Amino acid sequence: MQKGYVFNVSLFFCAYFCKLIFLHLIRPIMRYNEKKKAVLLLQDGTIFRGNAAGFQGTTHGEIAFNTGMTGYQEIFTDPSYLKQIIVMTTSHIGNYGTAQAEVESDSVKISGLVCKKFSDIFSRESANEGLQEYLEKNRVVAISDIDTRALVTHIRDKGAMNCIISSEEDKSIEDLKTELNRVPSMEGLILADQVTTKKPFDFNTSGKYKIALVDYGVKTNIARCLAERGCHVRVFPYTTPLKEMLDWGAQGFMLSNGPGDPGAMKNSILGVREIVNAGLPVFGICLGHQLLALSQNLKTEKMFNGHRGINHPVLNLITGNGEITSQNHGFVVTRESVNENEAIQITHKHLNDNTVQGIRLKDKPVFSVQYHPEASAGPHDSRYLFDDFISLIK
Repeated sequence: MQKGYVFNVSLFFCAYFCKLIFLHLIRPIMRYNEKKKAVLLLQDGTIFRGNAAGFQGTTHGEIAFNTGMTGYQEIFTDPSYLKQIIVMTTSHIGNYGTAQAEVESDSVKISGLVCKKFSDIFSRESANEGLQEYLEKNRVVAISDIDTRALVTHIRDKGAMNCIISSEEDKSIEDLKTELNRVPSMEGLILADQVTTKKPFDFNTSGKYKIALVDYGVKTNIARCLAERGCHVRVFPYTTPLKEMLDWGAQGFMLSNGPGDPGAMKNSILGVREIVNAGLPVFGICLGHQLLALSQNLKTEKMFNGHRGINHPVLNLITGNGEITSQNHGFVVTRESVNENEAIQITHKHLNDNTVQGIRLKDKPVFSVQYHPEASAGPHDSRYLFDDFISLIK
């Protein structure tokens, strides 16, 4: 009996370790050898070749890099990344799989993914599925096994540009160049209509304070942060008339993040101006910040390279405190236009390049920031801004 027990235990561990060897060594090698080739073509003609990952096909968009070392699923599902192909600068992508609790919208929003090492397997117990299956399901084309350091260096030197990824063998470089030449520039694009909710919906109906969240491409965690502070949040399509939100009983307005060029959104700028003139507290984040600035006759401009990552240093000019922030934007409010407007105060600045990171109206309970205080994924240094917003309502 004792010998049989020892034999069974030994057999179990032998099978267990054989399974581990297969999953973590043999299967990755098999998949690597089976991978199709893929190509990344930049608008300036630069070519990078690697292996295909995700969905097999062709995709295009504006290339941008994110320096975050974690939170790739939150990044991929952030509506602000619509029409962008994201380069992840951290070495390994996919190693902890995907989990339903970590999505920031109803689907993957990036147009494509570029990475160094793409993991077909994951080691997190709470994950629902692997990144390969997740990207295939969402039809997202990816390329891996390229020198992302060289690519990011190139983008930093040459600036933001369009690009195309293809894992289709029948498409030549000349075919891809022709297709890429038809892709419009991000400058001048209105994209909020592709990510805004189609009809209003509620978040935390038991909340005490009624917040109208204007959805230009909102991240779910913004609504969560408001709900955690006792707010009944109703998310409205960004084209909703002010009267409809006031009739609901809104006590404050949140202007969400979102994709596209704020300067092209003329109707939204007028809509934000009406919201501000209503006299209730207003808090804008990212695109919402830019639209708020434009509504007050400030100016925005496209950046040579945007800010995308979870380690951007920002200085609060009111308190003197530093904050590590999560950022994702390719447009910025110009400092010159703020300095020319005596009714507006700069509240935050980026410590790397001195860009405007926050403003407030001196005569109204209205403020906004360029970065993401909801930070999912990212640091929580700036969550106090939600508390400030609720204090204005109180």
